[in-house]
Parts: sequence; structure tokens; C-alpha cells
Amino acid sequence: MKRTILLKEEQFLSPFAKKSKDTAGRLRAETPCDMRTDFQRDRDRIIYSKAFRRLKNKTQVFFSPDGDHYMTRLTHTLDVAQIARSIARCLDLNEDLCEAIALGHDLGHTPFGHTGERILNKLNPEGFKHNEQSLRVVDYIENEGDGLNLTYETRDGILEHKKTGNPHTLEGKTVSISDRIAYLNHDIEDAVRAGIFKAEDLPKEISLLGRSSSERINNMITSIYRRSKGKNEVEMEEEVFKATENVRDFMFDAVYKNDLARSEEERAARMITALYEYFKNAPDKLPAFYGKIARENGIDRGVSDYISGMTDRFAVNVFKEIYIPKNFIII
Repeated sequence: MKRTILLKEEQFLSPFAKKSKDTAGRLRAETPCDMRTDFQRDRDRIIYSKAFRRLKNKTQVFFSPDGDHYMTRLTHTLDVAQIARSIARCLDLNEDLCEAIALGHDLGHTPFGHTGERILNKLNPEGFKHNEQSLRVVDYIENEGDGLNLTYETRDGILEHKKTGNPHTLEGKTVSISDRIAYLNHDIEDAVRAGIFKAEDLPKEISLLGRSSSERINNMITSIYRRSKGKNEVEMEEEVFKATENVRDFMFDAVYKNDLARSEEERAARMITALYEYFKNAPDKLPAFYGKIARENGIDRGVSDYISGMTDRFAVNVFKEIYIPKNFIII
């Protein structure tokens, strides 16, 4: 089975693709699997990790929205993986590596979306970035300190997936651009659903990209294909790229900085701040694993690791347990 996969990669993948046999390996050497390539094993380890399962209860943009169809961090992640595989398929890149990177790229994201990230970045003297935390999750936090021991290529793609990053493989670049395609389009749908603006309020550049989410995603992928097929790059055509950036700028002004979308942000910020201060002053209250991190790597590191791994719901429950008086009976 594995030999067949490796042979197909040699025959059909682009010369610019990262083939499984050419992986730079893992942090710790392991006996190879007879059935799966190293990148397939990475994908499977991520899917079965605790951090991946928690993504279903982490905010994407809207906090605890009323409605079943808003994006969560998990549905966003699946969206990115689907787009990345589509791009990889048309450019003859390694789909398994793309999927592994996509599924792992947001594992370190905080509760309450980028609000949580901004607050932890302010509170932790060493700073906090979700891409760096995602790498920390797969390298160390999962499996009580053993990590997932992923390949160099998957780890690089996770760390460098932000727009400012510089992935060392085309598969990493594919996930980076897929992340932007995904959040731009599903955030438009969520914003219209929330009544922040109407579809007709979108800038005129949207006509070039498409009126529906599926049409825009298809056109963006097609543009990447026309621009990048047979080349050592993963980029949109200039006209499509400029239109995408203009719509992205509109979204930042209309949604990401909008009072309605961020109406609960101050409360979430206060909650995370209160949790951080509580555990920093009472490290003995941290779970054993995070207490160990606090002793060995510093209290800020231990508290940041603990809070960043929380789901929205769990963070609220911990806050209630600490700060909200419980009912009591006087006899």
C-alpha cells in the first residue's frame, strides 16, 4: 500500500511538490508505518488529538452566536483543509501534507478567537501568537508532554501559516492562502447572517470574485491554478489578488472592528484577564500538567498554555467556579 502511494507521488506530483520520501523527518526517530506515509500519519495524529476535538467549541468570529450555521474554529479548519486539498490537486502538490498542515494550523488558538489571543499577548511578558502556540501544542502539550512528533514539513506549515509567514514548502504556502480564502468567504456569510451588512453592501470588487461563497472560492482557486500551474509558487493572478485584498480590507472595517461582532469582546477580555491573574497568583490551582510547566518554564508559560487550550464554554465554567458564589442552604 505505502509503496504504491510513493510510486504514484513520483509519477504524478509536480517537481516542486514535497514528496513523502523526501521528508526531513521527525524530532524523534520512529519506525516507519508499512501502510501510511509520514504525512498521512501526521494527519491522523492531529485528527485524534484532544486539541483538535476542542476546536468545535472555540470561537471563530462571533461569540456564542444564536444559530446553528455560524463558523466555529473547527468548521473553519475543515474549510481550510478542503480548499487546500483542492488547490493541491490542481497543482499536483502533496494533498496529504496540505491536509495535515491545515488540520493542525489553529490547534493553539485561544478561547474567544483573536480576542483571547490579543489578551494573552498583552498579559504574557513573552507575548503570545496562536501559530507559535499551535506548534507548541503538537511539539509538547499533546500527550502530556510527549507531543505528536510530527514531521518537519507539517510543523513548518503550522508555524508559518499566517499571512506574514514564509512556509518552506508549496504545501505550506497552499494552506496559508487557503486560510485567507476560507475565513474571508465564510466570515462574509456569517456577517450577512448576523445582519451586520447586506450582500449588496460589499465593495464592487466582489463582482470579479463572485456573488456566492462557492463561486468566490471556485474563482480564487481557478485563479491560483492559472497563475501557478507548473511553477514554484502558489499565488492568485494580480487582478484577483487585488480584489481579494480590497474585500478583506472592507471586512476588517465592517466586521472585525464592528461593534456588533465585538459586542462581547470586553467581557471575554475581562474574563481571560481574571483567569490569568488568578492562576498566576495561585499556581497550585493549575492542573498537575500545567503546574509542572509553570515550575519548569515559568508561571506565565504554564498559565498561558492552560488558558489557551480552553474552549469558550470551559473558560466560562472555570470563571464561574472561581468567582461566582454558589447557592447554599442555611440549616
